[in-house]
Amino acid sequence: MLRWLRFALPLLLAAASCCPNLWAAENDRPLRIIVFGAHPDDCELEAGGVAARWAKLGHKVKFVSATNGDIGHHEMAGAILARRRAAEVQECAKILGITSEVLDIHDGELLPTLENRRTFTRKIREWQADVVISHRPNDYHPDHRYTGVLVQDAAFMVIVPSFCPDVPALRKNPVFLYTEDDFKKPNPFQPDVVVPIDSTLDQKVRAIDALGSQFYEWNPWLAGYLDQVPTGKAERLDWTRKRTTQRYGALADRFRDKLVKEFGPEKGKAVKTAEAFEVCEYGTQPNEGELRRLFPFFDAD
Repeated sequence: MLRWLRFALPLLLAAASCCPNLWAAENDRPLRIIVFGAHPDDCELEAGGVAARWAKLGHKVKFVSATNGDIGHHEMAGAILARRRAAEVQECAKILGITSEVLDIHDGELLPTLENRRTFTRKIREWQADVVISHRPNDYHPDHRYTGVLVQDAAFMVIVPSFCPDVPALRKNPVFLYTEDDFKKPNPFQPDVVVPIDSTLDQKVRAIDALGSQFYEWNPWLAGYLDQVPTGKAERLDWTRKRTTQRYGALADRFRDKLVKEFGPEKGKAVKTAEAFEVCEYGTQPNEGELRRLFPFFDAD
């Protein structure tokens, strides 16, 4: 037995080092979460609040923008815009306490190719993710749709050693989740987790404020309210705070029954703002206890 242990122990320790997510429940290491958004602002909008909450607890979060956003503006485009948007999400990462990366794929040109499937698979493995979050594949924007498709396509490949053998395969499949949306066909979003973000709303507001190219310029121009955008820095931040509180307050109201079920009537009704996520049917299928471990906010609230 001792001879066996002398031989086996180094191998077991090496396996734990290469694949720490295999031991997550046993050694209580920080969770590792990776979020894929189509453009340099989508992750921040859909999961900025929960990311900041994870980060405050010592967990590791990475945002990946699948495209560089180089056509997302009415007055600039190309490399200049891509650099500006990359700088914006890096500032967001500082505010939220996370890591951020922008892939070098042109805005509006993301496709579910084999090359991109490999890229997404590698990113999930490199981060050694316990949780992977993305758009649902039924969405108005092709980049959003194909981000969801590519994450789905990677959901099995991340555990196949001979696919992208240059990066070690994960020994445990992550839990894959979708971010909230309003689309009804072919099926509506159904939340499995609703996370209160009142405690990190200020960080989310400041992150959105840092995305000036989008929320003070491009989106207002697209939707026809550019003349309503304040010019002063303090006034803009206050304007963004009101709009953000309204948007994520409406989401909390939309899923109020779920909040009451999770936190009880008093706490559930008191939540002002929230983000919501649906478990994808691919990857590890968590039970209620596992979801609570991955979203360790229920007892805190």
